[in-house]
Amino acid sequence: MSSHLILGGARSGKSLHAERLASALELPVTYIATAQVYDDEFAQRIEHHKTRRPPYWGLVEAPFNLGQTLLDNDAPDTCLIVDCLTLWLAQCICPDCDKPERLDWQAEKQALLAALPQLQAHVFLVSNEVGMGIVPLGEINRQFQDEQGRLNQHMAAVSDHVSFIAAGLPLKLK
Repeated sequence: MSSHLILGGARSGKSLHAERLASALELPVTYIATAQVYDDEFAQRIEHHKTRRPPYWGLVEAPFNLGQTLLDNDAPDTCLIVDCLTLWLAQCICPDCDKPERLDWQAEKQALLAALPQLQAHVFLVSNEVGMGIVPLGEINRQFQDEQGRLNQHMAAVSDHVSFIAAGLPLKLK
């Protein structure tokens, strides 16, 4: 098992970089999509991602229970791409998102962190770096930025490799 956290801003090329790395391994790939569709514009973004991927890659849609989803789809000599941790987090903490009752963000995060060392697959985790701008207005916005920063730090600590993508170019951090 190896894990690679791929960070970057919106439209930086994070997902494409993860897809290229997974393709280069020439192993079966399962794409774990965390997004829920809330509007037509977002549906178009998701469709763009779908059409870029090879049709023989597996797809699992998992907006919650990400740790268990990884365990359920794990196997030796395979790749798992999680795209993306940012949407997963947002859906877990957003009061207006369609989420299970009694969902606990801290428990979700701990389940993911506990699952990672158990995996046999090559895992590529895509996440936004949201802490490079100003502190946002609004309590939920600040909570999101803080939690995303903490999540990225935890994921970087347990990942074998960490890359930062800017303008489609990878910078190796770890």
